[in-house]
Amino acid sequence: QVQLVESGAGLVQAGGSLRLSCAASGGTFSNYAMGWFRQAPGKEREFVARINWSGANTYYADSVKGRFTISRDNAKNTVYLQMISLKPEDTAVYYCAAGPRFYSGSLYSRHAYDYWGQGTQVTVSS
Repeated sequence: QVQLVESGAGLVQAGGSLRLSCAASGGTFSNYAMGWFRQAPGKEREFVARINWSGANTYYADSVKGRFTISRDNAKNTVYLQMISLKPEDTAVYYCAAGPRFYSGSLYSRHAYDYWGQGTQVTVSS
């Protein structure tokens, strides 16, 4: 059983930056692909970014491409989400997720992940 704990919540002004971290425990971190999702009030949880087990491959939602960067440190069992040029529409609870290295379905789907963190709030003011 993998436990995931996000940190880095904050309130920033539009145009600002924030870095989220997600610390994993209870499993072999490098066995998992990692992802970030977000959920705004009244909306469905949506895919933000994914990184494969080695860090060699990354995937992004179109809405964050060029502004967000996902990375991981397997020695520290941690995945990061660096966010720049933040917009009010980025306001949401951000969730970290872990899933199997190889998944035959859509890598952007919630179903590609088995374990989820509790979420961390990001608020961007205009």
